[in-house]
Amino acid sequence: MTAKLDYRWHLRKVMADRGMFSTTDLIPPLAERGITLSTSQVYRLAVERPERLSLKILMAMLDILDCRMDDLIEPIAAAGAAKKPKKAAASGAANTDGIGDLRPKRARIAGITP
Repeated sequence: MTAKLDYRWHLRKVMADRGMFSTTDLIPPLAERGITLSTSQVYRLAVERPERLSLKILMAMLDILDCRMDDLIEPIAAAGAAKKPKKAAASGAANTDGIGDLRPKRARIAGITP
């Protein structure tokens, strides 16, 4: 089974290590590299974990901050990625998670009497 992966975004920490304490400090260096982002876009990029990120922006950030990709993005195991035991299908084994001993009753279809 393949492990589920997630990541941590460390842009604010790397910025602070480089003496950049305001997210707007990134706007001029990004503009020098041909990337135009609004102040709110740069703020969201620095404060929130991006789900979709342009490779051009990522490469510009690495160049501006003079860091490696490992410094910005830390791969981690996803929460809840622990292996769950497989359930036995129709084996009659007791299912311990969820409904306990409750089971539906078999429907009985009686013939129609005229």
